[in-house]
Amino acid sequence: MDPVAPPGSGNGSLLLPVLPLDDKCLLPGASLVLVLDRPASVTAVQIAARTGDRLLALAKREPDAAPRELHAVGTVAALRAAHALSPLEQRVELDGLTRARVTLLLGTDVLVAEAVPLEEGAAEDEWGAAVEALARYLHSHADLRAFLEAQRRSADAMSWVNLACQHLPITASARQKLLEASAAERCLKISRGLDALLRKEHS
Repeated sequence: MDPVAPPGSGNGSLLLPVLPLDDKCLLPGASLVLVLDRPASVTAVQIAARTGDRLLALAKREPDAAPRELHAVGTVAALRAAHALSPLEQRVELDGLTRARVTLLLGTDVLVAEAVPLEEGAAEDEWGAAVEALARYLHSHADLRAFLEAQRRSADAMSWVNLACQHLPITASARQKLLEASAAERCLKISRGLDALLRKEHS
């Protein structure tokens, strides 16, 4: 079985347990460490551990939203590690693999989603502007640059941009908008946003 393609319904869709994220957003190519204390979230991780170590990380529309009030676009994630901290708490480490859009959401407490993976699309000329803007920003933030270089697992340009998006000082809602954008749109938003952020910090 392809390690990036969890079991699905046979039509290209994936059937995965859902991990709702409070005020967080996981992007492909990035990692996330969480402490879970909701029984439904712990159960979702347990299901993932028994069915291929894959789950769908979906951000809530609002921090206190109901369990089913989730964004339609999330990230298929690999469950890299899970450790019980207590009978009611688990520490989990997730690696973002690919974007996916929910087509069907099942359940009321513990959720399972049918989702279709989303292609990144070609970024073409936008790569250079995004990477150059990222280089300018990281030149002024040596600690962040060192951290990202230690976290980087791929030489792919989109993976580098996504990893930076995961750790830049932006809100979870802004990160979700980047996740929903195509590769070209994301690169354009990053190139403009980082230069604006750098100007604001230096003003």
